[in-house]
Amino acid sequence: MARMVENPDLAFRLARAIVSDIALYNQDKVSEGIKSDSIFELMNEELEEGREHFFTRVSPEMKNRDQLYERAIVDVMIKQAGKIESQIW
Repeated sequence: MARMVENPDLAFRLARAIVSDIALYNQDKVSEGIKSDSIFELMNEELEEGREHFFTRVSPEMKNRDQLYERAIVDVMIKQAGKIESQIW
């Protein structure tokens, strides 16, 4: 069994890696979601699966654990999709 991550920097790095993989394997859905402003609805299942994986690897006592994963979504998936034409920009 893998050790629980207790360092916030390492936890954030893990969250970014998980979200990066999600975005990589779902490029068409990410693009469609950005274009139609429905990214969170379209990617809900994948993002929740990633969140569950993140929570199994990061200590539940870590302060702001939820926010680390949310920030990774914005930093990795949303910001990198900024080049996609959309009415939300």
